[in-house]
Amino acid sequence: MSFKMEEKIISKDDLLKLCGDVIAKGHTLLAPGIAEYEQVKDVSQIRLDSSALPTKTSYKSYVFPKAEPILYYKRSKSDVQLIDVDVNGKKIVVLGAKPCDTNSINILKHLFNWDYEDEFFNLRQKHFVIIGLMCSSFDEYCFCTSVGSSPVSEEGSDLFLIPINEDKFALRIITEKGKEFIEPYSEFLKDGDEAKSNAVLESIKKPEVAFDSKQVHEWLGDNFENPKWEGIGNVCLSCAQCAFVCPVCHCFDLVDEDYSYSEGRRMKNWDGCQFGHFTLHASGHNPRDIQSKRYRQRVNHKFRYYVDKFGEILCTGCGRCSRGCPVSIDIKEIVSNCKD
Repeated sequence: MSFKMEEKIISKDDLLKLCGDVIAKGHTLLAPGIAEYEQVKDVSQIRLDSSALPTKTSYKSYVFPKAEPILYYKRSKSDVQLIDVDVNGKKIVVLGAKPCDTNSINILKHLFNWDYEDEFFNLRQKHFVIIGLMCSSFDEYCFCTSVGSSPVSEEGSDLFLIPINEDKFALRIITEKGKEFIEPYSEFLKDGDEAKSNAVLESIKKPEVAFDSKQVHEWLGDNFENPKWEGIGNVCLSCAQCAFVCPVCHCFDLVDEDYSYSEGRRMKNWDGCQFGHFTLHASGHNPRDIQSKRYRQRVNHKFRYYVDKFGEILCTGCGRCSRGCPVSIDIKEIVSNCKD
Protein backbone atom coordinates (compact mmCIF):
# COMPACT_ATOMS: atom_id res chain seq x y z
CA MET A 1 0.00 0.00 0.00
CA SER A 2 1.49 3.34 -1.06
CA PHE A 3 1.89 6.24 1.36
CA LYS A 4 -0.80 8.90 1.09
CA MET A 5 0.63 12.39 0.80
CA GLU A 6 -0.41 14.94 3.44
CA GLU A 7 -0.10 18.70 3.17
CA LYS A 8 0.50 21.21 5.95
CA ILE A 9 1.48 24.87 6.23
CA ILE A 10 4.64 26.01 8.01
CA SER A 11 5.88 29.55 8.48
CA LYS A 12 9.43 30.48 7.56
CA ASP A 13 10.18 31.33 11.22
CA ASP A 14 8.95 27.94 12.41
CA LEU A 15 10.90 26.18 9.68
CA LEU A 16 14.04 27.90 10.95
CA LYS A 17 13.20 26.85 14.51
CA LEU A 18 12.88 23.27 13.27
CA CYS A 19 16.30 23.58 11.62
CA GLY A 20 17.78 24.97 14.83
CA ASP A 21 16.51 21.92 16.70
CA VAL A 22 18.05 19.58 14.11
CA ILE A 23 21.42 21.28 14.66
CA ALA A 24 21.01 21.25 18.47
CA LYS A 25 20.39 17.49 18.37
CA GLY A 26 23.77 16.99 16.71
CA HIS A 27 22.42 15.98 13.32
CA THR A 28 24.01 17.21 10.10
CA LEU A 29 21.93 19.85 8.33
CA LEU A 30 22.82 20.61 4.71
CA ALA A 31 21.46 23.49 2.67
CA PRO A 32 22.40 24.99 -0.71
CA GLY A 33 25.15 27.60 -0.50
CA ILE A 34 26.58 29.63 -3.35
CA ALA A 35 28.66 26.83 -4.85
CA GLU A 36 27.74 23.67 -2.95
CA TYR A 37 25.57 22.17 -0.26
CA GLU A 38 27.04 23.43 2.99
CA GLN A 39 26.76 22.10 6.51
CA VAL A 40 24.67 24.59 8.45
CA LYS A 41 26.03 25.57 11.85
CA ASP A 42 23.62 28.46 12.42
CA VAL A 43 20.18 29.03 10.89
CA SER A 44 21.27 32.48 9.73
CA GLN A 45 23.24 30.64 6.99
CA ILE A 46 20.07 29.19 5.44
CA ARG A 47 19.08 30.60 2.06
CA LEU A 48 15.85 29.07 0.73
CA ASP A 49 15.58 30.47 -2.77
CA SER A 50 13.43 28.57 -5.24
CA SER A 51 14.67 30.84 -8.06
CA ALA A 52 18.37 29.99 -7.56
CA LEU A 53 20.12 27.78 -10.10
CA PRO A 54 21.49 24.43 -8.94
CA THR A 55 24.65 24.63 -6.84
CA LYS A 56 27.88 23.78 -8.66
CA THR A 57 27.96 20.39 -6.94
CA SER A 58 25.30 18.15 -5.43
CA TYR A 59 25.22 16.52 -1.99
CA LYS A 60 26.34 13.19 -3.48
CA SER A 61 29.57 13.15 -1.47
CA TYR A 62 27.62 12.89 1.80
CA VAL A 63 26.14 9.54 0.80
CA PHE A 64 29.01 8.43 -1.48
CA PRO A 65 32.21 10.10 -0.19
CA LYS A 66 34.99 11.16 -2.53
CA ALA A 67 37.39 8.93 -0.62
CA GLU A 68 36.64 6.49 2.19
CA PRO A 69 38.39 3.55 3.84
CA ILE A 70 36.46 0.29 3.59
CA LEU A 71 38.88 -1.78 5.68
CA TYR A 72 42.25 -1.64 7.39
CA TYR A 73 44.80 -4.45 7.39
CA LYS A 74 47.82 -5.60 9.36
CA ARG A 75 50.32 -8.11 8.06
CA SER A 76 52.30 -10.56 10.11
CA LYS A 77 54.64 -13.32 9.04
CA SER A 78 51.85 -15.88 9.02
CA ASP A 79 48.64 -14.04 8.07
CA VAL A 80 46.82 -10.78 7.38
CA GLN A 81 44.40 -9.28 9.91
CA LEU A 82 41.43 -7.38 8.44
CA ILE A 83 39.86 -4.62 10.53
CA ASP A 84 36.34 -3.43 9.75
CA VAL A 85 35.43 0.23 9.44
CA ASP A 86 32.57 1.68 11.47
CA VAL A 87 30.30 3.41 8.98
CA ASN A 88 28.91 6.76 10.09
CA GLY A 89 25.14 6.35 10.32
CA LYS A 90 24.52 9.88 11.58
CA LYS A 91 21.26 11.51 10.51
CA ILE A 92 21.67 13.97 7.66
CA VAL A 93 18.87 16.38 6.80
CA VAL A 94 19.04 18.06 3.39
CA LEU A 95 17.00 21.27 3.29
CA GLY A 96 15.94 22.99 0.08
CA ALA A 97 17.15 20.39 -2.42
CA LYS A 98 16.18 21.02 -6.03
CA PRO A 99 14.08 18.32 -7.76
CA CYS A 100 17.11 17.59 -9.98
CA ASP A 101 18.92 16.49 -6.80
CA THR A 102 16.17 14.92 -4.72
CA ASN A 103 15.85 11.75 -6.82
CA SER A 104 19.60 11.18 -7.17
CA ILE A 105 19.88 8.75 -4.25
CA ASN A 106 17.00 6.66 -5.60
CA ILE A 107 18.78 6.44 -8.95
CA LEU A 108 22.09 5.49 -7.32
CA LYS A 109 20.43 2.83 -5.14
CA HIS A 110 20.17 0.52 -8.14
CA LEU A 111 23.91 0.40 -8.72
CA PHE A 112 24.88 0.08 -5.06
CA ASN A 113 22.45 -2.82 -4.56
CA TRP A 114 22.89 -4.64 -7.85
CA ASP A 115 25.26 -7.61 -7.55
CA TYR A 116 26.47 -6.55 -4.09
CA GLU A 117 24.76 -4.57 -1.34
CA ASP A 118 27.09 -1.71 -0.40
CA GLU A 119 26.59 -1.33 3.36
CA PHE A 120 28.44 2.00 3.39
CA PHE A 121 26.06 3.60 0.88
CA ASN A 122 22.96 1.92 2.30
CA LEU A 123 23.54 2.94 5.91
CA ARG A 124 24.15 6.56 4.94
CA GLN A 125 21.13 6.84 2.66
CA LYS A 126 18.95 5.17 5.28
CA HIS A 127 19.69 8.11 7.60
CA PHE A 128 19.09 10.79 4.96
CA VAL A 129 15.98 12.98 5.21
CA ILE A 130 15.47 15.02 2.07
CA ILE A 131 13.37 18.19 2.20
CA GLY A 132 12.90 19.21 -1.41
CA LEU A 133 12.07 22.70 -2.66
CA MET A 134 10.07 23.62 -5.74
CA CYS A 135 12.25 25.18 -8.46
CA SER A 136 10.99 28.36 -10.11
CA SER A 137 13.89 29.20 -12.42
CA PHE A 138 16.07 27.55 -15.05
CA ASP A 139 18.75 28.45 -17.57
CA GLU A 140 19.78 27.18 -21.01
CA TYR A 141 21.55 24.17 -19.48
CA CYS A 142 18.57 22.79 -17.52
CA PHE A 143 16.67 19.88 -19.06
CA CYS A 144 14.93 18.02 -16.24
CA THR A 145 11.75 17.68 -18.31
CA SER A 146 13.66 15.70 -20.94
CA VAL A 147 14.61 12.97 -18.45
CA GLY A 148 11.21 12.45 -16.88
CA SER A 149 11.37 15.02 -14.08
CA SER A 150 10.23 18.62 -13.65
CA PRO A 151 10.89 21.72 -11.50
CA VAL A 152 7.95 20.69 -9.28
CA SER A 153 8.69 16.97 -9.00
CA GLU A 154 8.36 15.50 -5.50
CA GLU A 155 10.19 12.32 -6.51
CA GLY A 156 12.90 11.41 -4.01
CA SER A 157 11.80 13.97 -1.41
CA ASP A 158 10.61 12.89 2.01
CA LEU A 159 9.13 16.35 2.56
CA PHE A 160 8.52 18.95 -0.14
CA LEU A 161 8.32 22.74 0.25
CA ILE A 162 6.20 25.00 -1.93
CA PRO A 163 6.61 28.74 -1.27
CA ILE A 164 3.19 30.34 -0.83
CA ASN A 165 4.61 33.78 -0.04
CA GLU A 166 7.77 35.22 1.54
CA ASP A 167 6.82 34.02 5.01
CA LYS A 168 4.95 30.78 4.45
CA PHE A 169 5.45 27.37 2.82
CA ALA A 170 3.16 24.51 1.96
CA LEU A 171 4.85 21.41 3.37
CA ARG A 172 3.98 18.13 1.68
CA ILE A 173 4.68 14.94 3.61
CA ILE A 174 5.68 12.48 0.90
CA THR A 175 7.08 9.40 2.68
CA GLU A 176 6.85 7.52 5.98
CA LYS A 177 10.38 8.71 6.72
CA GLY A 178 9.24 12.29 6.21
CA LYS A 179 6.22 11.77 8.45
CA GLU A 180 8.38 10.27 11.19
CA PHE A 181 10.79 13.20 10.94
CA ILE A 182 8.14 15.94 11.09
CA GLU A 183 5.92 14.45 13.83
CA PRO A 184 7.90 16.01 16.74
CA TYR A 185 7.31 19.43 15.16
CA SER A 186 3.53 19.14 14.80
CA GLU A 187 3.10 22.35 16.85
CA PHE A 188 4.63 24.26 13.89
CA LEU A 189 2.16 22.83 11.37
CA LYS A 190 -1.26 24.07 10.32
CA ASP A 191 -3.75 22.53 7.91
CA GLY A 192 -2.78 22.95 4.29
CA ASP A 193 -4.69 24.12 1.25
CA GLU A 194 -3.83 21.91 -1.73
CA ALA A 195 -5.80 24.06 -4.14
CA LYS A 196 -3.60 27.05 -3.32
CA SER A 197 -0.33 25.12 -3.51
CA ASN A 198 -1.40 23.38 -6.74
CA ALA A 199 -2.08 26.79 -8.25
CA VAL A 200 1.49 27.82 -7.38
CA LEU A 201 2.89 24.63 -8.96
CA GLU A 202 0.81 25.08 -12.12
CA SER A 203 2.13 28.63 -12.53
CA ILE A 204 5.75 27.47 -12.70
CA LYS A 205 7.34 27.70 -16.13
CA LYS A 206 9.19 24.55 -17.12
CA PRO A 207 12.09 23.93 -19.53
CA GLU A 208 10.94 22.80 -22.95
CA VAL A 209 11.52 19.11 -23.66
CA ALA A 210 14.76 19.05 -25.66
CA PHE A 211 14.73 15.40 -26.76
CA ASP A 212 12.79 12.16 -26.63
CA SER A 213 14.76 9.83 -24.34
CA LYS A 214 13.32 6.70 -26.00
CA GLN A 215 14.45 7.92 -29.43
CA VAL A 216 17.90 8.70 -27.97
CA HIS A 217 18.08 5.19 -26.52
CA GLU A 218 17.27 3.67 -29.90
CA TRP A 219 19.69 5.95 -31.78
CA LEU A 220 22.57 5.09 -29.45
CA GLY A 221 22.01 1.39 -30.08
CA ASP A 222 22.34 1.93 -33.83
CA ASN A 223 25.19 4.47 -33.86
CA PHE A 224 28.07 3.08 -31.85
CA GLU A 225 30.51 3.94 -34.68
CA ASN A 226 28.91 7.22 -35.71
CA PRO A 227 31.56 9.85 -36.68
CA LYS A 228 29.84 12.39 -34.37
CA TRP A 229 31.74 10.83 -31.45
CA GLU A 230 35.10 11.75 -32.98
CA GLY A 231 34.13 15.41 -33.21
CA ILE A 232 33.13 15.50 -29.54
CA GLY A 233 36.26 13.62 -28.49
CA ASN A 234 38.47 16.15 -30.26
CA VAL A 235 37.09 18.90 -27.99
CA CYS A 236 36.88 17.10 -24.62
CA LEU A 237 39.84 17.65 -22.25
CA SER A 238 39.30 14.43 -20.23
CA CYS A 239 39.17 16.50 -17.03
CA ALA A 240 36.10 14.62 -15.70
CA GLN A 241 34.63 17.69 -13.99
CA CYS A 242 31.36 16.53 -15.54
CA ALA A 243 31.48 13.29 -13.54
CA PHE A 244 32.48 14.91 -10.28
CA VAL A 245 29.70 17.53 -10.29
CA CYS A 246 27.06 15.06 -11.50
CA PRO A 247 24.60 13.95 -8.79
CA VAL A 248 24.43 10.39 -10.17
CA CYS A 249 27.84 9.56 -11.71
CA HIS A 250 29.33 6.83 -9.54
CA CYS A 251 32.60 5.52 -11.00
CA PHE A 252 35.06 4.55 -8.27
CA ASP A 253 38.32 2.71 -7.81
CA LEU A 254 39.57 0.45 -5.01
CA VAL A 255 43.16 1.07 -3.97
CA ASP A 256 45.32 -0.53 -1.27
CA GLU A 257 47.44 2.08 0.49
CA ASP A 258 50.33 0.86 2.63
CA TYR A 259 51.35 2.93 5.64
CA SER A 260 54.31 0.65 6.14
CA TYR A 261 55.33 -2.89 5.29
CA SER A 262 52.91 -4.27 7.88
CA GLU A 263 49.93 -1.87 7.88
CA GLY A 264 47.60 -0.23 5.40
CA ARG A 265 44.05 0.39 4.29
CA ARG A 266 41.80 -0.27 1.31
CA MET A 267 40.25 2.92 -0.07
CA LYS A 268 37.23 3.53 -2.27
CA ASN A 269 37.93 6.69 -4.30
CA TRP A 270 35.92 8.54 -6.90
CA ASP A 271 37.10 7.93 -10.45
CA GLY A 272 35.88 8.99 -13.87
CA CYS A 273 35.29 7.18 -17.15
CA GLN A 274 36.70 10.21 -18.99
CA PHE A 275 40.20 9.58 -17.62
CA GLY A 276 42.52 7.78 -20.01
CA HIS A 277 43.67 5.33 -17.35
CA PHE A 278 40.14 4.33 -16.27
CA THR A 279 40.01 1.33 -18.62
CA LEU A 280 43.75 0.74 -18.89
CA HIS A 281 44.51 -2.97 -18.48
CA ALA A 282 47.55 -4.31 -16.65
CA SER A 283 48.69 -5.67 -20.02
CA GLY A 284 48.89 -2.11 -21.37
CA HIS A 285 45.85 -2.55 -23.62
CA ASN A 286 43.14 0.11 -23.34
CA PRO A 287 39.78 -0.62 -25.01
CA ARG A 288 38.91 3.09 -24.77
CA ASP A 289 42.23 4.48 -25.86
CA ILE A 290 40.97 7.78 -27.32
CA GLN A 291 38.64 10.41 -25.94
CA SER A 292 35.89 9.90 -28.50
CA LYS A 293 35.38 6.35 -27.17
CA ARG A 294 35.33 7.62 -23.59
CA TYR A 295 32.72 10.31 -24.23
CA ARG A 296 30.65 7.84 -26.23
CA GLN A 297 30.71 5.60 -23.14
CA ARG A 298 29.55 8.48 -20.94
CA VAL A 299 26.49 9.19 -23.09
CA ASN A 300 25.66 5.52 -23.65
CA HIS A 301 25.97 4.74 -19.94
CA LYS A 302 23.55 7.50 -19.01
CA PHE A 303 20.95 7.12 -21.72
CA ARG A 304 21.19 3.46 -22.78
CA TYR A 305 23.12 1.04 -20.55
CA TYR A 306 21.67 2.18 -17.22
CA VAL A 307 18.19 2.24 -18.75
CA ASP A 308 18.64 -1.33 -20.02
CA LYS A 309 19.97 -2.54 -16.67
CA PHE A 310 17.82 -0.66 -14.17
CA GLY A 311 15.03 1.09 -16.08
CA GLU A 312 16.33 4.55 -15.06
CA ILE A 313 18.08 7.31 -16.99
CA LEU A 314 21.40 8.04 -15.29
CA CYS A 315 20.85 11.78 -15.50
CA THR A 316 18.67 14.29 -13.64
CA GLY A 317 18.89 17.12 -16.17
CA CYS A 318 20.55 19.50 -13.70
CA GLY A 319 22.97 20.84 -16.36
CA ARG A 320 25.96 21.00 -13.98
CA CYS A 321 28.24 19.10 -16.34
CA SER A 322 27.61 21.59 -19.17
CA ARG A 323 27.52 24.68 -16.96
CA GLY A 324 31.00 23.90 -15.61
CA CYS A 325 32.67 22.43 -18.69
CA PRO A 326 35.88 24.38 -19.46
CA VAL A 327 35.43 23.81 -23.21
CA SER A 328 31.63 24.36 -23.27
CA ILE A 329 30.54 20.81 -24.11
CA ASP A 330 26.77 20.74 -23.60
CA ILE A 331 25.35 17.26 -23.00
CA LYS A 332 21.81 18.48 -23.66
CA GLU A 333 22.86 19.66 -27.11
CA ILE A 334 24.76 16.42 -27.81
CA VAL A 335 21.86 14.19 -26.78
CA SER A 336 19.37 16.39 -28.66
CA ASN A 337 21.42 15.69 -31.78
CA CYS A 338 21.36 11.91 -31.26
CA LYS A 339 19.14 11.47 -34.26
CA ASP A 340 19.59 10.78 -37.93
